[in-house]
Amino acid sequence: MVEVKCESGLRARKKAATRGALSDAAARLARDHGLEAVTVEAIAEAAGVSTRTFHNYFSSKEEAMVAYGERIAQQWADALLARPADEQIWDSLEAVLRASFQGADDVIAGSRATVEAINANPLLLARKVDLEAWAQDLLCRAIAERTGTNADTDLYPRLVNLTACSAGRAAAELWASGNAGDRSLDTLIRDGLAQVRAGLPDPSATTGQDS
Repeated sequence: MVEVKCESGLRARKKAATRGALSDAAARLARDHGLEAVTVEAIAEAAGVSTRTFHNYFSSKEEAMVAYGERIAQQWADALLARPADEQIWDSLEAVLRASFQGADDVIAGSRATVEAINANPLLLARKVDLEAWAQDLLCRAIAERTGTNADTDLYPRLVNLTACSAGRAAAELWASGNAGDRSLDTLIRDGLAQVRAGLPDPSATTGQDS
C-alpha cells in the first residue's frame, strides 16, 4: 500500500511538472513572438514533450496561458500559507511579495509582456476577468486562513488582500517607469508596505509640521 501511495504521489508531481512546463512555455513564447504566432507544436517542443502530451493537459494554447496565471497565483497563496503560523500577517505578505519579485527585471518584463499578450487576444481577454476574480478569491482565502477570519463574510481579508496587492503593483510600476532613482524594487516594496502599515500618513501634513 505504501508503495502505491508513493507511486501515485510521484505520478502527480510529474503531471504537475509537465503542466507547469507547458504553461511556462506558452507564456514565454507568447511574450517573445505574440500568441497569434505561437503554435501548440512550438509550445510542446519548448517544453520537451509531444503535441499529443500537450493535448492531454490543455485543449488550446489559450488555456495553457490561463493556466500560467493560475499557477502564479497558486504559488503566492501557497507561499503565504507556508509562512510561520505565529508571524504577523503583514510580515508574511512582505516576505512573499519581496520573494516574488526577486530577479525584478525578468519578472516584471515577463509579467508586462504576458498581460499585453492576454489583452491582445480576444479569447484570453474574455477569460481575464474570471482569472483575476479566481486569483483574488484564492489569495483572500489564504489571508483569511492565516488570520482566523472568514473570507466569505469578513471585510478584513478582502481589504488586506487588495491593499497588499495594490502596494506591490504600485512599487513595481514606479520601479519599471525609471522614475524611482536609485531605489531598488525591493526597497520600494518595503517602503510601500511600511506606509500602508502606518495608515498612509499624509506627506503634506508631515511637511507642514517640519516647516
